[in-house]
Amino acid sequence: MAQEHHIVPAGERLELSFVVLPGESREINLSIDLCGPGAEAHLKGLYLCAGSENVRFNILMNHLTPGCKSTQIFKGIAGGDASVSFEGRIVVAPDAQQTEAYQESHNIVLSDNAKVTTQPQLEIYADDVKCSHGATVGRLNEDELYYMRSRGIPEGSAKVLQMLSFLSPVIPQGREEEVEELLYRHIVSAGAPARP
Repeated sequence: MAQEHHIVPAGERLELSFVVLPGESREINLSIDLCGPGAEAHLKGLYLCAGSENVRFNILMNHLTPGCKSTQIFKGIAGGDASVSFEGRIVVAPDAQQTEAYQESHNIVLSDNAKVTTQPQLEIYADDVKCSHGATVGRLNEDELYYMRSRGIPEGSAKVLQMLSFLSPVIPQGREEEVEELLYRHIVSAGAPARP
């Protein structure tokens, strides 16, 4: 798939959200150039894979001038035989002082056959910056599930609630109810019971 390229000039703000639902295999190739003081880019992404989907996120964030900000937060859940990868790179040019750039990729794996790889990267050539990245790949929290079950919530419903809570920070603003209902239907179709 061709790379999508965005140029963000001084004082402008770019916000993008990505949602990949079960049954969709996608490759998202994106590069963003922050080209003037005060330029900002904020990315959110989520995926929910329940079968044999193949999902790839390739993100390049270029901080080219001073005083720019960027955030990236990607979250997803992989089950079945799904294969997911996140490769994100933040590049801070030598003149791009006072850059603020943050990147996170957090993932839950529901099956032994699902595969998730994540490679957040920082390439910094300036010294007056605030930059960080982080990545996690794990399972549903058994302690949280036990707590909910001890309060009378059936196991399947507790898992659904935990997955929705995990994904909620990356659900696009203004569409929370619609996306949560859609996610709930897909989680249910993947084997969890319907709402009580």
